[in-house]
Amino acid sequence: MRGRVRAFEAATRRRTPKEITRSSRLAKIHMEIRKAVEADIPNLLPLMRQLAEFEKYADDFAVTEHVLREQGFHRSPPDFHCLVAEEGSDLVGFLVYHFVAFTYRAKPNLIIKELYIAGPHRSRGVGKLLMKAVGKEAAFTGCGVIKWWVAKWNERGIEFYKQLGAKIDSDWHEFQLSEKAFRDLAASVEESR
Repeated sequence: MRGRVRAFEAATRRRTPKEITRSSRLAKIHMEIRKAVEADIPNLLPLMRQLAEFEKYADDFAVTEHVLREQGFHRSPPDFHCLVAEEGSDLVGFLVYHFVAFTYRAKPNLIIKELYIAGPHRSRGVGKLLMKAVGKEAAFTGCGVIKWWVAKWNERGIEFYKQLGAKIDSDWHEFQLSEKAFRDLAASVEESR
């Protein structure tokens, strides 16, 4: 009987902050960060759709399982690389990146295209684990810098990146030409010849 009482007391007593921190770390032990494989595609695509909804471009989202398979796993070199965070048998986050080989540093740049953690898994260190893994990849491949863009309204993301030591580059503006704009430009150059 005493053993049961002690077990009940241990299970119901308040934990100290140190015990909570240790318990939180232990909960993360089952998180595996690894390179995505082709078999991940059916579980990866829904996370990518969630990101498209979060970043408000779901209506334009055109990625399919076929696109992921062809561009990420059948081309050599692939158009993109992907790291996944797996808890048990569930994918809970991903980071998509690619390289720009030629830069003024004479070292490649690693460009993070997407980083997403499913809602219930945020604030558990998953994003930091993915960023640490991509940092190791950048070091391994001899990169000179890691770059990425974040929406100005994503204050939580901006704060997360700053906590990692990232800086906002205020010296540069991002420019882009939509597909219509670059096609119009190409056509106008041909017409002016």
